[in-house]
Amino acid sequence: MAGIVSYGGSLPRHRLPRMTVVQNMAWFNPVIFAVAKGERAVANWDEDSITMAVSASYDCCAGMDGKNIDTIYFATTTPAFLDRQNAGIIANALNLPEEGVRTSDFSGSLKSGTGALIAACDAAQSGKSSTVLVAAADNRMAKSATMYEMFLGDAGAAIMVGNDDVIAEYLGSYSIQHDLVDHYRAPDKKFDYTWEERWVRDEGYAKIIPQAVTGFMKKHSLNLDDVSHFVYPCYYNREHGNIAKKLGLSKEKVQDNLHDECGDTGSAHPLLMLNPVLDRANPGEIIIVAGFGQGCDVLGFRVTDAIKKISRPRGFTVSLQHKIEIVSYTKYLKFRDMITADMGIRGESVKNTPLTALWRHRKMLLGMTGVRCRACGTVQFPPSPMCVNPECNAVNDMEDYHFPGKTARVFMYTGDMLAASIDPPAGYGLVDFEGGGRTMLDFTDCQLDNVSVGMELDLSFRRRYRDDTRGFSGYFWKAVPRAG
Repeated sequence: MAGIVSYGGSLPRHRLPRMTVVQNMAWFNPVIFAVAKGERAVANWDEDSITMAVSASYDCCAGMDGKNIDTIYFATTTPAFLDRQNAGIIANALNLPEEGVRTSDFSGSLKSGTGALIAACDAAQSGKSSTVLVAAADNRMAKSATMYEMFLGDAGAAIMVGNDDVIAEYLGSYSIQHDLVDHYRAPDKKFDYTWEERWVRDEGYAKIIPQAVTGFMKKHSLNLDDVSHFVYPCYYNREHGNIAKKLGLSKEKVQDNLHDECGDTGSAHPLLMLNPVLDRANPGEIIIVAGFGQGCDVLGFRVTDAIKKISRPRGFTVSLQHKIEIVSYTKYLKFRDMITADMGIRGESVKNTPLTALWRHRKMLLGMTGVRCRACGTVQFPPSPMCVNPECNAVNDMEDYHFPGKTARVFMYTGDMLAASIDPPAGYGLVDFEGGGRTMLDFTDCQLDNVSVGMELDLSFRRRYRDDTRGFSGYFWKAVPRAG
């Protein structure tokens, strides 16, 4: 029996109240007053689609043996690299084996998330894969003072698919394709080119989603009474409700579109919306999930008794509640690299990344893998062939030791106003790990006034720097104050 084994989600901590956009930009486009309610999730300057996918994937894999994953599918319309496999970076960040794991990227449409999920379910059902991790994330850009700046948001979501301990059995899928172009983005463009909103609302969401859902129901001989939960994206609140009416759905069966909480998060959004549904789902209930974009994908799942035993992921719920409000609109613009600020002389020294060194140290940099001495058990980072324990000093007797997921605490810290930083002051310090190990890390998603010695920290995979000259992003792990 193939289906969902686990799930996870992650919203960036930073949120931009839509009223802040209105207060700053309604003089230019008063229409945005109409959608001033709620807030949108905003990726920090050191977050992108890869880092948000890694965060959601760790939430999905919490309490499970991730080494069983033999396939990773990554879906996004905002890849960090056009010609470097993004899914491979995620696999390294998850410390998966380098042999026997297939990685693939899905892109080109907002329904790439559901497309990847269909491919994962089909692979598991056919026996070609045993455990597939589907990660989806988007860092959605929009021009200032536009309706799309109000509608869109950033987030990551992950679904694990397999044949054992299935919490939601895969019933099948149905897809239609329509090259209805409501927006597009050429390779050399930063922002989408968008057509008028009525076009995607009236000819897109309002017609295509009902057509696809009706097709799925007919194909699988289901009626509305059989289904307990419907999940479909639509950032127009009124039209989201109208779609339910067209299908004859009661309000209780339709998952909220999360517009007020985070905005539409693109390829990740159907999977993200599935998180709260699975949180409250009961055995025997049927869930319908739809993804929209140049057509529509529809998937069906039946919840099993195993849902009672799963340790419910915390990522979506915790990240929904623990947030940092962006009170400065210009700070938001700088996070999005939409204004130019002088970073000073220190900000000019971005060297060419030595790809040979990145290859040699890939486990340390992407997976934050240190070593543990087999002789005495001492843990250390960065890895070294010699044990740092003065009573041991064993040489070349080490095993890999992975730090992500381990609880850390602040040993000492500082704020540096001289260091080049997009969000000054740059915070960093020494961090101690439970079980051993101490290292220097950057801090992120926090204000130094809220940091204290002994505070519990989590590790978060982030972009360490961006080389705009060569188009390269370098990644490492940072310390984030624990939420919840």
